[in-house]
Amino acid sequence: MLLRNALLRMAGLCAVLVMLAGCSTFNQKLVSPELSLLGIQMLSTDMFAQKFKVRVLVKNPNDLEVPIRGIDYTIILMGDSFAEGVSNDQFLLPAKGEAEFDMLVTTNFVSSFGRLLSRVGGGKLQDLHYEIAGEILVDKGMIRKIPFSHQGTVDISRALGQPKKGET
Repeated sequence: MLLRNALLRMAGLCAVLVMLAGCSTFNQKLVSPELSLLGIQMLSTDMFAQKFKVRVLVKNPNDLEVPIRGIDYTIILMGDSFAEGVSNDQFLLPAKGEAEFDMLVTTNFVSSFGRLLSRVGGGKLQDLHYEIAGEILVDKGMIRKIPFSHQGTVDISRALGQPKKGET
């Protein structure tokens, strides 16, 4: 009987320690992953809309892997709204790692892509300033949305079939 009580206490203590260790992972604050645009490729166009494939790189600064179920995003090119929506691509972002994926976006010619072309005016399509912002939708865990915002430059010359500098 004494041995049984000692074993029960030991099992109870082990259970409490396991629960405390599990709670420490819930209290970790997730740092926003960095999303950057690697490239934009035009898939189709007509008078009213264009479809693009946007290649995105996601870098995870956290010690935990993040199961992503989608991304709610807004993309701004040269100060004008280019695309917004939700990507439902699911993937696992490794701890302290990175992943690439493609987002398919549709733009309205009048409201976004047309303005971009008129601002560029046949000029340089490399190193266009962009901002991507929104929320990463997390599949599991206590934190279900992680906000993000990143600015950079992207080359869209290939999206429109123009060769890069030095190419013929």
